[in-house]
Amino acid sequence: MTDFDKRDGEVTLGFDPDETADDGRVVFIGKIRSPWKTRSECPKNIARARERGQPAYLEIDDAWRPGLTGLEVGGHIFVLYWMAEARRDLIMQKPRHRPEPTGVFALRSPARPNPIALGVVRILELDQIAGRIKIDAIDALDQTAIVDIKPWFDTTDIATPAP
Repeated sequence: MTDFDKRDGEVTLGFDPDETADDGRVVFIGKIRSPWKTRSECPKNIARARERGQPAYLEIDDAWRPGLTGLEVGGHIFVLYWMAEARRDLIMQKPRHRPEPTGVFALRSPARPNPIALGVVRILELDQIAGRIKIDAIDALDQTAIVDIKPWFDTTDIATPAP
């Protein structure tokens, strides 16, 4: 089975969002340097990437490097990245780990209208001048475009308990 075969219960939009995009003018700020060169060797999620114990790097383009000021080694950041090879036309997916088809917005799959992925990673090394951040792990292909970086704050980024 290829990555583009439909599984039972999957539903496509009937159009490719890439062809109808309003062009939100997203700017890529750098690229991910990871050990994963093909989709088949890339971990399915950040937990699996951590199990493999292979760090990665975020390479930030010159113009954006001053924005790294205030980040600290040992801290955590959210990395938003563009999964360019993912499908964009699936609205219902049938993951192998679920018995029933599931809506795209209830999954962390890269196949989505806008293939933006999110990873929470730990900073292992930081060279602001070179724009290079060594991180503990990532589930993205080498050369994946970075959309944004946001800091993790213990005071605001913790789930609230259910009522």
